[in-house]
Amino acid sequence: MDTTTADPLVGRLLDGRYRIESRIARGGMATVYLALDIRLDRTVALKVMHRSLAEDPAFVRRFIGEAKSVASLSHPNVVHVFDQGTDNDVVYLSMEYVPGRTLRDILRERGRLPAREALEIMIPVLAALGAAHQAGMVHRDVKPENVLMTDDGRVKVVDFGLARAIEATNQTRTGVMIGTIGYMSPEQVTTGGADVRSDVYAAGIMLFELVTGQQPYDGETPMSVAYRHVHDTVPLPSSFVPEVPPLVDTLVAHATARDPQDRPADATAMLVAAVDAHRMLPRMTNPAMTQSQPHTGTPSAAASMPQAAPMHTLIQPRAETPPQQQKRGFRPNWFLVALAAVMVVAIGLTGWFFSQTEYIAVPSLVGKNLAVAEKNATALGFTVKKADGQYSEKVGEGLVLRSDPAAQTEVEKGSTITLVPSLGPKRVIVPDVAGMTGNAARVAISADGLTVGSVKRLANLEVERDKVIRTSPQAGEKVKEGAKVDILVSAGMVMPDVTGMPKDEAAGYLGGQGFQVQVNEVDDDAEPCTVIAQAPKAKSEVDKGTPAQITVARCQTDFWDWFRGDNQARDDQQFGLVPAVIGKDVKDAKAELEALGFTVRVQRLGNRGVVQYQRPLPNSERPQGSTVYLWQ
Repeated sequence: MDTTTADPLVGRLLDGRYRIESRIARGGMATVYLALDIRLDRTVALKVMHRSLAEDPAFVRRFIGEAKSVASLSHPNVVHVFDQGTDNDVVYLSMEYVPGRTLRDILRERGRLPAREALEIMIPVLAALGAAHQAGMVHRDVKPENVLMTDDGRVKVVDFGLARAIEATNQTRTGVMIGTIGYMSPEQVTTGGADVRSDVYAAGIMLFELVTGQQPYDGETPMSVAYRHVHDTVPLPSSFVPEVPPLVDTLVAHATARDPQDRPADATAMLVAAVDAHRMLPRMTNPAMTQSQPHTGTPSAAASMPQAAPMHTLIQPRAETPPQQQKRGFRPNWFLVALAAVMVVAIGLTGWFFSQTEYIAVPSLVGKNLAVAEKNATALGFTVKKADGQYSEKVGEGLVLRSDPAAQTEVEKGSTITLVPSLGPKRVIVPDVAGMTGNAARVAISADGLTVGSVKRLANLEVERDKVIRTSPQAGEKVKEGAKVDILVSAGMVMPDVTGMPKDEAAGYLGGQGFQVQVNEVDDDAEPCTVIAQAPKAKSEVDKGTPAQITVARCQTDFWDWFRGDNQARDDQQFGLVPAVIGKDVKDAKAELEALGFTVRVQRLGNRGVVQYQRPLPNSERPQGSTVYLWQ
């Protein structure tokens, strides 16, 4: 299916200048289109921001400023920015069109790259970042997706300044970290701040991925990956791929130091180190190709030759033995005779040695008590060594989890067996995050190896708004590693629903809750002196002391005139007295009223379960079937 045909921007002329031809790619923040600049008659790439960003004034202001800065950055390895503009609901960036693929596409296709080739990609990337750093700019989102490889082999870096513009949006005010978590430096995770050394860290992670084919950290959640960036040291690439040279290990370790002070000062400093490493790496040549032969991109004559051609068997006639050699007698080579005799003796001694060695099978010790297993192995002649314990969900604490060598392995009698005891199931104590903000609680829970479950808000006057009330399971409980922990966050004060309540009761209740109450009376068909509207709306989160306005049906109306007109009382209509149920359990009150023939409607003010107010008031006379309102 051609997705461009359904795209409303394809075919549109933006700003009277850019005719959009087709859609190239779509990302999390923007969509990239191929367009024709009809004013200059040149092909450009248009990056159109998603609507959620374009509607944010703070983003648009920052975006325009960053676009101007990036446009002034002229470097052969930076995608050049031509223009920036807005066209009604569209915010766009006009850039140099670079036909080719992203470095991410190449990694997906090829996996890891040889160290020398990886450095040949990183060097122009670092040159581009270095130029930006010298100009006072920080990229903030260095990753393979933002590195373009042109069809003719050039390397271009894109999206300078976009992350900084997004920092001005409402997304970051709700605690969203800007950047890609796999490449984010420790200081970006902990403080949200970034400088040139943050770009150096991301470049080090990218070099790691180029030579190993994977990122150093993985996890079930982005927060667990972020935690490892903060608390772990990036492993050496050679620990994943042994053939990675030590020079590359050193370069990655320096760039990804957790303390920014221990990294290269900026991308230019890392560039110098990368060039030195590239110079000292041995050149890898292919012996099957002539070095002087240029790569043309088409099959060479040798490559296109049938493989059987050079494989012919050369047959020569057997040479005749010279006559003088035929006449000579046999002369033994005494050196070879002596060597053969030594080998015979050696083989005999070896056989004798192995015939004297007793072999025995390692017994099955897994699942046994450690002390019992040690006693059994010692009785069979083994030497026992105890290793550090390991956690296990299947083997109980104090039992043998694993033996090395494994059971039934044939070893010499007297060999050493290493026993690994089980520490039992690993349990994690739920941290106490009460009083923290929701985001801080998430980090603390993830840092302890647990998973954040649902986050719910609840009205609570005792705990400050947006702070954690409690967790489930509660703080201090021991749970399985990775278990979900739900968070309950205070919504502070929630505007109660007083609609339909008598005026005096509504005003008194709201005043008692800390609201500044204003009452407006209007002409209305509703029951006189009852609330028909309120502001703020019911159930909205508000701060203590917030002004509250209630609108009531005018009280001067003669109640009985309203009652008779509203109910159109008939002579044969049955009336009854509404009993007083204030202070009673809501369920009991409801049952009592319904037994008298009234319809009951319950409205919630709090969680007490007890009737606080009622309408009609106690001992009022009402027809059977009338509605009685209860507030609990």
